[in-house]
Amino acid sequence: MAAKGNEEETQLLEMEEEAATGVEREMESDEEEGMGVEDSDEDEDDSSDDEKENEAEIQRLEEQLSINAFDYNCHVDLIKLLRQEGELLRLRRARQKMSELFPLTEEIWLDWLKDEIRMTEEEPNREKVNELFEKAVKDYICPEIWLEYAQYSIGGMGAPGGIERVRAIFERALTAVGLHMTKGTAVWEAYREFENAIMGTMQPPPGSIPSHEQQEHLNAQLERLHALFRRQLAIPLMDMEATYGEYEEWSDRGVPETVSNLYKKALQQMEKCKPFEEALLVAEPPKLSEYQAYIDFEQQEGDPARIQIIFERALAENCLVPDMWAKYTKYLDRQLKVRDLVLSSHDRAVRNCPWTMGLWKNYLLALERHGAEHQTVSEIFEKALNAGFIQATDYVDIWQAYLDYLRRRVDFSKESSRELEELRAAFTRALDYMKQDVEERFSESGDPSCTIMQIWARIEALHCKNMQKARELWDSIMMKGNAKYANMWLEYYNLERSYGDVLHCRKALHRAVQCTADYPEHVCEVLLTFERVEAMSIAVTCKLFWIRASAECSNVNEMGCIYGAVVFGALSATLMGPHLPAGSLEDWDTAVQKTETRLSRVNEQRAKVAEKEALLARQEEEKAEQRRKAKAEKKAQKKTQKKAGEKRKAEEEEDEEDEWGDESEQPPKKLRGEGWPPPRKMDAPGAKKGRLLAAEARRTQDATLDKRNDSLSVFVSNLAFSMEDPEKRLRELFQGCGPIQQVRPIFATKGTFRGYCYVQFQEQSSVAEALKLDRQEVDSRPMFVSPCVDKNKNPDFKVFKYSTSLEKHKIFISGLPYSCTKEQLEKLCKEHGTVKDIRLVTNRSGKPKGLAYVEFEDETQASHAVMKMDGTVLQDHTLTVAISNPPRRNVADKPDSSRALGGMMPRQLYGARGKGRTQLSLLPRALHRQTGPDSKAENGTLQNQSGGSVGGAPAAAGGSGFEAQNKPLSNADFAKLLLKK
Repeated sequence: MAAKGNEEETQLLEMEEEAATGVEREMESDEEEGMGVEDSDEDEDDSSDDEKENEAEIQRLEEQLSINAFDYNCHVDLIKLLRQEGELLRLRRARQKMSELFPLTEEIWLDWLKDEIRMTEEEPNREKVNELFEKAVKDYICPEIWLEYAQYSIGGMGAPGGIERVRAIFERALTAVGLHMTKGTAVWEAYREFENAIMGTMQPPPGSIPSHEQQEHLNAQLERLHALFRRQLAIPLMDMEATYGEYEEWSDRGVPETVSNLYKKALQQMEKCKPFEEALLVAEPPKLSEYQAYIDFEQQEGDPARIQIIFERALAENCLVPDMWAKYTKYLDRQLKVRDLVLSSHDRAVRNCPWTMGLWKNYLLALERHGAEHQTVSEIFEKALNAGFIQATDYVDIWQAYLDYLRRRVDFSKESSRELEELRAAFTRALDYMKQDVEERFSESGDPSCTIMQIWARIEALHCKNMQKARELWDSIMMKGNAKYANMWLEYYNLERSYGDVLHCRKALHRAVQCTADYPEHVCEVLLTFERVEAMSIAVTCKLFWIRASAECSNVNEMGCIYGAVVFGALSATLMGPHLPAGSLEDWDTAVQKTETRLSRVNEQRAKVAEKEALLARQEEEKAEQRRKAKAEKKAQKKTQKKAGEKRKAEEEEDEEDEWGDESEQPPKKLRGEGWPPPRKMDAPGAKKGRLLAAEARRTQDATLDKRNDSLSVFVSNLAFSMEDPEKRLRELFQGCGPIQQVRPIFATKGTFRGYCYVQFQEQSSVAEALKLDRQEVDSRPMFVSPCVDKNKNPDFKVFKYSTSLEKHKIFISGLPYSCTKEQLEKLCKEHGTVKDIRLVTNRSGKPKGLAYVEFEDETQASHAVMKMDGTVLQDHTLTVAISNPPRRNVADKPDSSRALGGMMPRQLYGARGKGRTQLSLLPRALHRQTGPDSKAENGTLQNQSGGSVGGAPAAAGGSGFEAQNKPLSNADFAKLLLKK
C-alpha cells in the first residue's frame, strides 16, 4: 500500500509539472505571437514533409515484408521508423511479427520492454509485461535483460507473494547468467542489495528490543546474505577480490575457512580463464576464433554449466553462424540431454538460421528422441519446408529425415495401418514436391539418382513384401535418365535378387546390358556370373530332391517313384520359362551372345574415341613443337641481327676514324642512286645517351648472366615505364623478403625501362615471401610477381594464382562503383559472416573494374551473403552477387609461325602479333618474290632450292656460293634491290 501511495504521489507531481510547463508554453506562445508565425509555419511544413516521407517508407517496408516475411533487415528498419514516429500500436504489431520469425537482439528487446512499461503503468497490466519478459529471456542469455526483469519485478513486491516472486526471478537470473565471467557480478550485487533492503525494513526502531519472532526473521535474512556471499565467492568472476573484501568488512564473524578455500579455488580458475577474457576484450567482432578457443578450453575442464554459458555468450554475438549453433546443439544432445533445454536451443537455432537444412534435420531428430507428439514434429517439418533453403539437395535431405521418422513409427508386422498409409502418402507428396516446387525454383530436381524412390521401393520390398510396387517404382527411376548407369541397374538387380525371383533378375540384367553406357563390362560380368551360379544351384537342388525321394521310396515301388517324379517335376515347374527351365544352356548361350555383341560395340566406340583423343594429342604436341621451334628461330635471328648490328657499328666507327685521316684516302662522293644507301637521320639530343645507358645495362646483364638461377628468382612485371632507378627501387621493395643477390631490370635499346625485371635471392625461402607481394600497388599500378620460368623449356607455362573452379565459400560481386574501397566492401559483407579475404579486380594500370571476390569462413556464410546482398544498392549501383564459379581459362593456340608472308618470311617480320589488318608492308617488292615452296629466309636473304639468292647475283660454285648464302645484306645491297625495276 505504501508503494502504491508513493506511485500516486509521483503521478500527481508529474501532472502538476506538465500543467506548469503547459502554462509556460502558452505564455511564451502569446509573447511570440505575431513575431514567429512565419517561422512556425515553415517548421510545420518541414515536419509534415518528413512525416510524409517516413510514412511512405513505412508503407514500402510493410509491402516488402508482405512479399518476403523473412527479410530480417526490413523488420529492423520498420521498427526503427515506427518508434521514431511514435506509432505505438503499429510498433507493437511489427515487433510481435518479427519475434514470431526471429529471436530479437538485446537492444530490440530492451527498447520494446521500456516502451511497454511506459504504456502499461497501471497495476492490472503488469502481467502482460511479465509475459513479455519471459519471452525476452528465452531468446538469448542477456544479463541486462535479466537485471531489467528483476528491477521491474521489485516494483510489484507490495502484492501478495511479491517478495518471493522477486527472489524466484533473481534465482533464475543467477542460474542463467550468474556464471558470466564479466557481467555476472552485476546480477549477484543486485540480488544482495535487494536482500539488504529487505533486512533494513526488518530492523526494529532504535532503542527497542526485537521480539523472538522478529529476531528469527532477522537471523534468517542474515543467513540469506551470508549464503549469497558464499555462493558468489565460489564462482570465478572478474573483480572477485573486491567482493571478498566487501564480505570481510560486512561479516561480523569473519570469513569462514571453507569460504576462503572455495574462494582460492575460484580465484585460480579465474586466472586460467583471464587470458581468454582479455582476448575477447581486445578482439573485434565477430570474435569467432577467440570464442572457439574459449569453448575448447571449457570442454577440457568439463564443467557443463560453464560450457553452456560460454556457448551462449558466443551465440549472443554470432547468432547468424550456423556452425556455432550446430556445435552447441550437438553438445546438448550428447552431454546434457535435458529435454526443455535441448528443444528450446534447437528452436532458437532454426529461428536464427532458417536457411540451414542441417539445423532443421537435427531439430526433427531431437523432437523424436525426446518423445514429442507427432503433430509437433509435423508442424516443425512444415516450417522447414517454408524456410527457403538455398540448394535443391537440401530439400531431398529434409524429406529423407522426415520419411525416416515416419518409417520408424510404422509397425510392419501388421498388414495395414494408419501409420503405413501416412508413410506412403508422404512418399507420394515428397515426389510431387520435388517435381513441382523444387524444380520450378532451382531448375533442377535435386535428386537425380531418385534416392527417395529407391528408399520407397526397398521399404515396399523388404517390409511390405510388395515387389510389384517396388518394380513400378524402379521403372519410374529408370525412365528419369538413370538407365545408362550401371550402378542403378545393379542396385535394382540386388533388390530382385534379395526379394524377387530369378526371372526378373534375368530380365533386369539383360536390359542392363543393352542400356548401360558407363560400365557395360561390369554388367556383362554380373550377368555371366548369375547364369553360372543359377544353373549350378538348380542342378544341385534337383539332385537333393531326387536323393530324398529315393531314400523315402526304398522299396522302389510305384508310390515312391511317383513321389520322386512329383518332387522333381514340381521343382522344374517352378523354374520354367516360356519353353525351357531357368538356368539352361540356352540361357547361357543367350547371355554370352548378348554380352559379346554389346562389348564388341562398346570396344569399337571406345577405340574411335581413343583414336580421336590420340589425334588431338598429336596435334597439340605438333603445335607445341612448332611454337618451340619458332621461339628458337626467333632467338637465333635476334642473335644474328645483334652480331650484324655490332659489325655494322664497328664499320661505322672505322668510317668515322677514317674521316679524320688523309682526304686523299677517302673515296670520291657518289650521287644518290649509284648504290649508296640514303643518308641516316640525325639522332635526337638524348638518344645517344640513352643508347649508352642501355649498352651499359646490357654489359652488366651479360656479366651476371652466368650467375643466373631461375629457382632463386622471381619475375616482376607491370611496372611503370617512368620508374626512376628501377634496381634501387626494387631492392627497397623486396628487401623484407630476404637477402638479394642481384636485380636485373630490362631496358629498351634507347635506354628506357621496359616495365619488368628479374630479382634473384640468395635463399629459396625468400622466393615464397616475394610471391606474396603479387598484386601489391606500386606507383598506382598492381605489381605482378610470378615464378621465374624459362619459356623455351616450358612454353605453355602460365601463372594464375586464383582458382578457376566452383568455390562455395567465396562470392563474386559485380556492379560495384569504381570508387568502392576494400574497407567499404568489408563493412558491407561482415554483417553476413566472417570475411577472410577481399580482392578487388583491377586492370593492368590499377584501375578498378567494378568486380570483387569476397571469401568467407565457410560456404554457409557465403550462401547467406548471396541471399542478403544480391540486388542491394551501393552508391546508386545495383549489386549482383553469386557464388564464385569463374569460367575456365582456355589458352588459345597461337597462330603458326610459318604463316607470315605466305610461308616465305619468318613471323618476326610482322611483329610478335602477326600482321595487323591495317598494317602496310614496307619491304621491297623484290623480297616478296617466291622461288619455290621450300624456300627459307635467313638474315634477310631468300634462298631457293639450288642455293641461289633472290634479288642478288647467282651464287658462285664451291665455297663462294656458301658464303653468298650466309653473308648478310648490307645497305648497298638493299639500295640495289630498290633500284632494280
